[in-house]
Amino acid sequence: MIFFMCSCQQTSHHHHLLTKTHLNILRETTEPLLKLTESLCVCVAGSSAAVKKTHTSQIEIIPCKICGDKSSGIHYGVITCEGCKGFFRRSQQSNAAYSCPRQKNCLIDRTSRNRCQHCRLQKCLTVGMSRDAVKFGRMSKKQRDSLYAEVQKHRLQQQQQQQQQQQQGSILASHPGLSSPSPAESEPVSPHYCLSSTGLTELPDELGGYMEQNSPEGGSVSSKADSGGGGGGEGGGGGFYLDFQPSPDQSGLDINGIKPEPLFDYGSSNDFFPYCSFSNGDTSPTVSMAELDHQVQLISKSHLETCQYLREELQQMSWQNFLQDEVESYQSKPREVMWQLCAVKITEAIQYVVEFAKRIDGFMDLCQNDQIVLLKAGSLEVIFVRMCRMFDSQNNTVFFDGKFAGPDVFRALGCDDLISSVFDFAKSMCSLHLSEDELALFSAFVLLSADRSWLQEKLQVEKLQQKTQLALQHVLQKNQREDGLLHKLRCKVSALRSLCSRHTEKLSAFRAVYPDIVGTHFPPLYKELFGADLELTLQTDDD
Repeated sequence: MIFFMCSCQQTSHHHHLLTKTHLNILRETTEPLLKLTESLCVCVAGSSAAVKKTHTSQIEIIPCKICGDKSSGIHYGVITCEGCKGFFRRSQQSNAAYSCPRQKNCLIDRTSRNRCQHCRLQKCLTVGMSRDAVKFGRMSKKQRDSLYAEVQKHRLQQQQQQQQQQQQGSILASHPGLSSPSPAESEPVSPHYCLSSTGLTELPDELGGYMEQNSPEGGSVSSKADSGGGGGGEGGGGGFYLDFQPSPDQSGLDINGIKPEPLFDYGSSNDFFPYCSFSNGDTSPTVSMAELDHQVQLISKSHLETCQYLREELQQMSWQNFLQDEVESYQSKPREVMWQLCAVKITEAIQYVVEFAKRIDGFMDLCQNDQIVLLKAGSLEVIFVRMCRMFDSQNNTVFFDGKFAGPDVFRALGCDDLISSVFDFAKSMCSLHLSEDELALFSAFVLLSADRSWLQEKLQVEKLQQKTQLALQHVLQKNQREDGLLHKLRCKVSALRSLCSRHTEKLSAFRAVYPDIVGTHFPPLYKELFGADLELTLQTDDD
């Protein structure tokens, strides 16, 4: 688009003035863009720098389409931050050939964008970055309409957040060490989920294309912004509905087409775990070894792709323990501040568990109610299982807030008994020396527990749990593990239930003293996951 400008100096003979005819043509052809940059026409009395600043400030309200960080404008055809713009420019200048240390499907967000250059570049290309991208002024009317709608939506969200922050002012004033969970702290993972009665929803909507963009290789890729969707519709609860589908690797896996040569009988192992309740005899079909191998491969892949850290990364950081003055700093924090910090860290881990659940074959085929029930009941249990990857048994420390921390770091929480039990559980899990495959399958089995209350289609969950159970048994036998390991895992399932129950009790006691802190400053996803149990506990206490 041509910008018409004039000099403010009356002595200049080279200035250009906007005539009424020119202005009418400009308005007719670029009405949406004029709305987006409503002060553009005022540039007759301004400078080109002021016009560019106005245009950019409008767009910057939309986060970076690559990593979710604060954007700085449209670069190479896509709204990105300065970091992703520079990364893409360097990749094109050097024609670099990057390699991925994982499965070529790494999560790219503010905190992880520098870990894998290959996946970051692929995401840049996926959302449409190109050296040959058209300039902003040459956008189609449909694209401008979409961009304008997205800006308006983010502006509305920003206004709502500002109103909420004003309401929180009185609480912050009375608790100087407390802070509202910022996006960089409480929502570092893409995408950001909440759970509602309508199913899995995503917050915020700028990552609306995440599911397609981060699907395994070979899947179709699309972006809401590119398709003119503008960012999806607003849900009744303030979230934006995301239509989840099984990943291409899952939906394209023709399990039924595999020849069932060696057969494994479901019926022979119904008493494998105490929480595996198989109520219908018709749910005990035979499964081929090839099927089980595929199941193992699929769940293991999903597990590795959704772990916060690789084992190698944790080993490299194993020497980074908190110094004594740092430990004392955590111990001196107000109780409510430490609780909020831990709630934020748990929420970060939960977001990875949600992503893991989505990639389990068959999980997204469950009804929305059952998806929510399983995640609410099982997310924290899976976090405790995964904790053994981040636990140093020799030093009795766990990776927390950037370094390895012992139990004394968490003293300010006021629940030493729970912390001690969590550390004991992690140490006992480490003693089993589970491989990544075994850990992945055990995590999936725990998540797919068919005995959860409020399941609507229990039979479907039982089938998934049975299949996962057999895959776990299959890999244990394949790895020639000792027979007693099955019994030990059985004990872990009951221990997990006990730990989560105690967490709910401690949270209930904390909220009884600090109701405003929990309601206002804890991450929304954390409150949604544990809110129902908390309300139930409080009602029981009142009775």
